Amino acid sequence: MYRHDRYAAASMSTRVAKPLSDWLSSYTGADMRLVDYTLAKRAKLTELRGGRLARTDVCDAHPELLRAARNVGERTLVPCPVCAEESLVHVTYVFGDALHQRSGRVWPRDGLADLHRSMDEVACYVVEVCTTCCWNHLAQRYLLGRRHVG
Repeated sequence: MYRHDRYAAASMSTRVAKPLSDWLSSYTGADMRLVDYTLAKRAKLTELRGGRLARTDVCDAHPELLRAARNVGERTLVPCPVCAEESLVHVTYVFGDALHQRSGRVWPRDGLADLHRSMDEVACYVVEVCTTCCWNHLAQRYLLGRRHVG
């Protein structure tokens, strides 16, 4: 599936995930209906470090998610919160009725501004994945499109 994606040609090592503010600086979190899952992540990591969860319970990324992370994921500058390796990447999935067959696919963040201008509404899900220990967590969910312009 990802092999045919036009964005898969770019090497993961050359792309670094940019903050949302870099490519949509004029839109606020309220306009995009941004949901940040940092508190859920913090709670999960607290349970892991407190011994209430095993590492296998949180480091359980699906093989397809790992493949997407390795091939089209965008590296972050933040180390993995579980294994402290520098292999944490963001994978952005985009869903929308107007996308038809492209709905549910991985989309690079630098292509989201075009989607924002050309579609009525798309939902974006950013998953952080560690390609070393298989940690994965939904980091953000937000809506883009002409319906959500301030």
